[in-house]
Parts: sequence; C-alpha cells; structure tokens
Amino acid sequence: MQETRKRAEQLVKLGFGIADAAHVAYAEISRADFITCDDKLIKKCHRHNIDVWCGDPIQFCVKEELR
Repeated sequence: MQETRKRAEQLVKLGFGIADAAHVAYAEISRADFITCDDKLIKKCHRHNIDVWCGDPIQFCVKEELR
C-alpha cells in the first residue's frame, strides 16, 4: 500500500490529477492493463512511459482479439 501511495505522489508531481495518479499507480503495482476513456490521460500515460499497457476500451478489445 505504501509503495502505491509513493508512486501516486510521484505521478501527481508529473501533472496527473490525484484520482488519475492513484488509479495508474494501482495498475502499475498490480501489473494490470490501464483502461480509460480519457484520451488526454492516455496520452499523458504514454508521454510519461507508464509501465503497463494504457488505452481505451476499443484498443483493449483489439489487443485481446475480442469480438
């Protein structure tokens, strides 16, 4: 839990909002894909090299070959 909070605080310093930072940090710590409909947040994740896959629901379906 402390590791997640520390990472979230780092993300806030990079310009992520508090809630977005918490969600992204949790995804990184749990090694989960990060899915959001917020295009600006996806771009921010890519710009800061977030350590998990980040994208929108349609990109996720394509990645997982879901139909």
